[in-house]
Amino acid sequence: MRLLILLTTLFFMSIPSAFSHTLLSQPMQQQIASGTLYGTLLLPKRDYPVPIALIIAGSGPTDRDGNNPQAHSDTLKKLAYALARQGVASLRYDKRGIAASRATAVDERQLSLEGYVEDALSWSRTLKADPRFGPLLLVGHSEGALIASLAAPRSGATALISLAGSGRPIDQLLREQLQGRLPPPLLASAGYLLDELKAGRQVPEVPDTLDALFRPSVQPYLISLLRQDPARAMANAGVPTLIVQGLNDIQVQAADARRLHAARPDAQLSLIEGMNHMLRIVPEHGIRQLASYDDAERPIAHELLKAIGEFLRNNAILPA
Repeated sequence: MRLLILLTTLFFMSIPSAFSHTLLSQPMQQQIASGTLYGTLLLPKRDYPVPIALIIAGSGPTDRDGNNPQAHSDTLKKLAYALARQGVASLRYDKRGIAASRATAVDERQLSLEGYVEDALSWSRTLKADPRFGPLLLVGHSEGALIASLAAPRSGATALISLAGSGRPIDQLLREQLQGRLPPPLLASAGYLLDELKAGRQVPEVPDTLDALFRPSVQPYLISLLRQDPARAMANAGVPTLIVQGLNDIQVQAADARRLHAARPDAQLSLIEGMNHMLRIVPEHGIRQLASYDDAERPIAHELLKAIGEFLRNNAILPA
């Protein structure tokens, strides 16, 4: 048994160095009206153009690797390396106002969902013009799935992959998440705030307990987000689509994926047993579920990678 463990360890230790000889990691920049966005290109070295995935991060201060100041999971970084192993290049980037791209929106009042969509389109144009790349894929995680869906019709993308994307307008999702987590008076206040923001009206006075979610500086962004219906965006995406949802996700439900699929019956739907919002296989509840949000060692779910590979082959983006 000790020999088996040693041989297994040596085998896996050998992979990164061997893999690094066939992979280029390169910093990338994209100029937008308010400054420069920064990203990382991961490119399998080939003698022919390879598919390129534009990976779009989720909400809040989530950076290009899928991390934020409170949690380090490397979710999107691991996804990028997994795609590279399938022969797909990727560009993941810090959204405007986030991490290295912070200078593009120092004040969060400058942020809007429409701005994020325009940034995805800017990156798309750059990638489409690069002779190293073949078909463009938009890959969005969580809120990034909505951004990818909205960008798809104008991006020139060949395909769209939605990972753990909500199928409902964000106010419905927030009401569900807050139900049972707030005492009745605060729940009523949250409901009032959502009603006002959905109507396009900012609320200057917010209870301290709700300030993190509804602070006045983030309200312009929330108003832009509340204008969108993810299912309608999915219906209008207009390209072959894979919808992936983990069944142990405590943030987004299987019903969301089914709503997206109902809007696009021709899309491929993949519901993955045991996978959570961080694209890891973990128990449905308990300490390991929460710990996965800050665990950069746990691998991406194998079934997710299998579903992506099948989708790309079915649509002739990768060879059969």
